[in-house]
Order: sequence, then structure tokens, then C-alpha cells
Amino acid sequence: MKRKNNAFFRWFYGEKDPYLGKVEMRPQPKYENKPSDLREAFRDSMMRDRIYDAEDNATLKIFQKLYRIAAVLFCLILIGILLVNVSWLPRYGQASNPVNNEVSARYIESGLQETGAVNIVTGMILDYRAFDTFGESNVLFIATVTVLILMRLDKEKKAPAKKGVPVYTKPADELTVAQAHDRIYEPKNDVILQMVAGFLVPIIIIFGIYVILNGHLSPGGGFSGGAVIGAGLILYLNAFGFEKTERFFTEKTYKWVCFFALTFYCLAKSYSFFTGANHLESGIPLGTPGAILSSGLILPLNICVGLVVACTMYTFYALFRKGGF
Repeated sequence: MKRKNNAFFRWFYGEKDPYLGKVEMRPQPKYENKPSDLREAFRDSMMRDRIYDAEDNATLKIFQKLYRIAAVLFCLILIGILLVNVSWLPRYGQASNPVNNEVSARYIESGLQETGAVNIVTGMILDYRAFDTFGESNVLFIATVTVLILMRLDKEKKAPAKKGVPVYTKPADELTVAQAHDRIYEPKNDVILQMVAGFLVPIIIIFGIYVILNGHLSPGGGFSGGAVIGAGLILYLNAFGFEKTERFFTEKTYKWVCFFALTFYCLAKSYSFFTGANHLESGIPLGTPGAILSSGLILPLNICVGLVVACTMYTFYALFRKGGF
């Protein structure tokens, strides 16, 4: 009898649900068709039937036949072009292939000595081809700023008063409603989700940091580690909501982190490019290959790329979900 009085066994035997009535839910309001909406939908369907009446519209019939024929011809021509190009490709692994040149040999043979990175791929993308990686990081930043401009909800702004009466350029109703209904169809304070997230999020973020810091020693780096950290932030947001997440990550946080990361990347590699182009010693020690503090600038550059990627992932999710942080 004591076992049945236990909360776990009462839940196990279906006598009582400990979460029933304790999880905040707001049901979706019942949708009701308005007479004006029904009239508009009927008018649209009538216009659509008149315009796309394939049975009586001879012009539309001819267009549909020509469209199908043109689509088939285009696909056949494209397939033929691709097959001809493939037939001219050299055999895989052949010594005379263009890919087997002095560039790849330089990466493999001298990469460890020149970059100090045990991971040849990281040494290539953050040393030999660091300019390309810097461009990719800027692409992420510019894409996020563009989405921020298009989808953000602007807060209420005051304009110069007219006759002593304050005028507002844009009311904050849209922002207020979005914040109030942020999780209207999701369970709030879900104990199970929050317990799981509270256990997993620190592990995910620590693993992402590990992947970033060991990118020059093992598979990983800024892009993959940043993606892991971004996934951890998104999980935390889903479990605890915007109110708690904004205690440590806001729009200003994203802007300043990306600004400092990209600025450091640009200045560091500009110095490296300048010294390399003029055959000067950079003065940046490569360290001992295999040690955590090695590979010169690759480690801090990995950290910069990881910060940009993590912030970009979280920002995209936040903007597409609510239009703000």
C-alpha cells in the first residue's frame, strides 16, 4: 500500500497525472468563417474558373501543350550537355589530373611545418585560404543583418511633438502582441522539457567549445563548433523562452560579438597577409604541433568563426520565430 501512495506509482498505474493542470496551455481559438471572407473566396474561385477554364479556353490548351513539349526538350538538352561534359572529365586518381598539382602537394607536405596545425583542413582554410573563410564569415553576418532589417519588430519611437502633443512614428502594438503570443500554442513552463534542456544545454555548449578549441588538432573547428553551440542556444530558448534567454543574449550581444570577432579576424589576417606578401617574419609563434596553444593565429581565428556561426544560427531562429530577440 505504501508503494501505491508514492507519486511515481500513482502516475505509473494511471491514478494521477502529476503534470495535469500544472502546464500552462492556451488553446487555439476556434476559427469562424466570416460572410465577407466566404464571398471573397467565392469570387476568387469564380474568377479562377473563368481564367483557367481548360475545357473551353483554346489558347490555354495550346499553351499547356507547348509548355510540356518545351519542358521535355529542355530536360533532354540539359541531360545531353551534362553527359558530354562528364565524358570529357579525366579518370579519377590519374596522375595528370589538374587536381594533382603543386598546391595540394604543398598543403600535404608542408602544411604542418608552415601552419603548425595537425588538422590539414583547418590549416588550409584558416591559413592558406583564410581570405575565403573571412568572406564566408562576412556572408553570414550580412545575411543576418539583412534578415534583421526585413523581419524585426521596431519598438515605439517618438517623433517631434506637434502643438505639444507627442506623436509616435510607429505604435508598439505589433511588438507587444508578438511578445505576448510568443508561445501561445506551446506549453509554458514544461517541466520535462526544462529538466532535459537544463541537463543537455551545458553539455552541448561545452562540446561545441571543445570542437572549436581543438579544430587545429582534430576534425572540427569554428564552423562545426559554432553550429553545435547555436543548437544549444536554440534548445535553451525553446525550453525557457525569450525572457530568460534575453538575460544573456540580446540583439546588442549579437552585434557586438560579431563586430569584435570579424574585426579581429580582419586585422589579424591583414597583418599576416602583409608580412607574407613581403616575405617578413610575422613574429607569431606556431608553438608545438599537437599542443592546444599552437598553430599561430588559427586557434583565435577558429574562436572568431565559431562565435559568428553560433550567433548567426540563434539569430536566424529568433527572427524567423518572432521577429526579434
